[in-house]
Amino acid sequence: MNEAIAIFQVEARENLELIEQGLLDLLDRPEDRDLVDAVFRGLHTLKGSGAMFGFDALAGFTHHCETAFDRVRKGEVAATTDLVSAVLAARDHMRQLLEDPSGDHGAAGDALLADLERAVREADGAAAPETPKAGATTWRVKFELPADAFRNGANPLALLNELRDLGEAHVVVDTSRVPPLSRMEPTDLHLGWTVTLTTEHGRSAIEDVFIFVMDEMTLSIEAVDAEAAAPQEAPQAAPQAAPQAAPQDAPVQAAAEPAQAPVSAAKPAAVAPAAPAAEPAEAGGAKAAKAAESVRVPADRLDELMDRVGELVIAQSRLSQIAAGGTDVALRAVSEEIERLSGELRDTMMVLRMVPVSTLFGRFRRLVHDLARETGKAIELSTDGESTEIDKTVIERLADPLVHLIRNAADHGLETAEDRAAAGKPATGRIRLSAHQSGGEVVITIRDDGRGIDRDRVRAKAESQGLIEPGAAISDHDLLQMIFHPGFSTAAAVTNLSGRGVGMDVVKRTIEGLRGSIDIASRPGEGSEVSLRIPLTLAIIDGLLVRVGHGRYVIPLDAVEECLELSLDEDLRSRGRSFISLRNSLVPFLRLREMFDTGTPPELHQKVVVVSTGAERIGLVVDQIIGDHQTVIKSMSKLHSGLPTFSGATILGDGGVALILDVGHLVAKGQQQEAQMREAV
Repeated sequence: MNEAIAIFQVEARENLELIEQGLLDLLDRPEDRDLVDAVFRGLHTLKGSGAMFGFDALAGFTHHCETAFDRVRKGEVAATTDLVSAVLAARDHMRQLLEDPSGDHGAAGDALLADLERAVREADGAAAPETPKAGATTWRVKFELPADAFRNGANPLALLNELRDLGEAHVVVDTSRVPPLSRMEPTDLHLGWTVTLTTEHGRSAIEDVFIFVMDEMTLSIEAVDAEAAAPQEAPQAAPQAAPQAAPQDAPVQAAAEPAQAPVSAAKPAAVAPAAPAAEPAEAGGAKAAKAAESVRVPADRLDELMDRVGELVIAQSRLSQIAAGGTDVALRAVSEEIERLSGELRDTMMVLRMVPVSTLFGRFRRLVHDLARETGKAIELSTDGESTEIDKTVIERLADPLVHLIRNAADHGLETAEDRAAAGKPATGRIRLSAHQSGGEVVITIRDDGRGIDRDRVRAKAESQGLIEPGAAISDHDLLQMIFHPGFSTAAAVTNLSGRGVGMDVVKRTIEGLRGSIDIASRPGEGSEVSLRIPLTLAIIDGLLVRVGHGRYVIPLDAVEECLELSLDEDLRSRGRSFISLRNSLVPFLRLREMFDTGTPPELHQKVVVVSTGAERIGLVVDQIIGDHQTVIKSMSKLHSGLPTFSGATILGDGGVALILDVGHLVAKGQQQEAQMREAV
């Protein structure tokens, strides 16, 4: 039962997400009846399944919301902005009741229901024009439940009664699936039903009857001519069929007793040709096959599997090293085969962990809706590149930074409608989220068309906090990076949205923890753009193994542009300026031997590894390039986690440890060194 409840909670969370997305779409398209029906079905499903699994508070609260929203579905009230916002707030309360069913949420729930009732009353006079009804329609409804329907708690009698509640119904039982007595399972369901229903309700009302069993059943709903569908006495079943049907007498009787219209055990050939009746069965089979294509797997099992794949890669690396050092041809062949298989397994595992950023971007529609109501600004959110995929762990850790950046754009960046009109801009401010893959990174950009960053205010705040000396020269890049300093805020007052100088610091620390980098650009009066560069995965990367002194280090291969040779003479000539000429451009470089204080003399022929992040690049001087290395990233210990130069460590094939260089930090350090040298000149 605990496992069933856990599955219900997972599916209920997904249902709540669909309800929220439907409500947000409804704000843009309030006349869309399909959206209204979809939201209503979501509420109906949540209410029914919540009651089934003992979440009575959730079922009761959702029932009131469903009742209110049913008036929208029937066209009695319009889907106004206030009404949809009230249902959104109620949806948040449903989430709380789902996560903490034993908590005391009564007072909060009563207040939300009061707000919802008030929104319905206000929308009562603004009912959407309803399409005139052309009178009652006759429908032929054919359905078959799966054989294990009884064991799963389905009740065909309840479905038939709900259909009768919609209008005049004539029910015919299909016994064509009843097996011989020798092969019959008493707990299996072998019957089907054909219902001729005359009702003023539409197709969606009929579909709602089967909402809890829709995914597993065969259902056909078609409008028919009333005269052609007039009830006819079905022929008597053949005498020889009686012994086969005998074991099912009890279910057939049970289905017949509540019926007001005559029920027959005749086969459906007496009602409709057999060929059309086969089509829904084929469709149902296709649906079952499609459902079997995917399997729900807990995220922690994927993480555990990823750890095992990482250990396999390390073991394969050791095997390759042993095979390369020996003369056994058979061992080398086996080593190469295992290397190929482990590489394919790694790539497959990486794909399993990848999820589209649409799962992340979809969360912010609600955030922007709430920000617009709180700030009184008209805000439009647009997204691009939602199909771009990124590691699920990265997705989870990106949520908070993006929330801070979007809140900052809405509060600081976008102007009020009056200020935008004075600046010749549209009244609606725009925030755009986009994502695209660049090599081994995903670049996520947050762009707004607001006022831009006031550099004078940023500089004044930085000087007042002692971050820079008054009047000191500072590059535009470094000035804009000041907004990520802890406690830094240019807000005039503290509000619910900003002003404490905490949000942007959280953004910087989180992105650096992901081995990523932040670029920021701003144009006065036109808006700002923040670009987050994030590695595709945090688990396994391809790296370039290098030696500096007696130590070995890994440089992420995606950041490497090229490798050059730096002779001892050139190294001596570049002392004091640390630049190399690369195709008519000067590139600063860092001597890692000096940074790491190796205490060893320089090699005769040193190498320069040119790395880049975005448009910035530097050279890293190393003693030897050992070769490429499949790197399983291990996090640093608490004692070493504060070292900014390294983003992790890995175990080599010989059992030794190599530190992974943080390219973003090194590039920033190289660019800072370049700026200092230019100022000195």
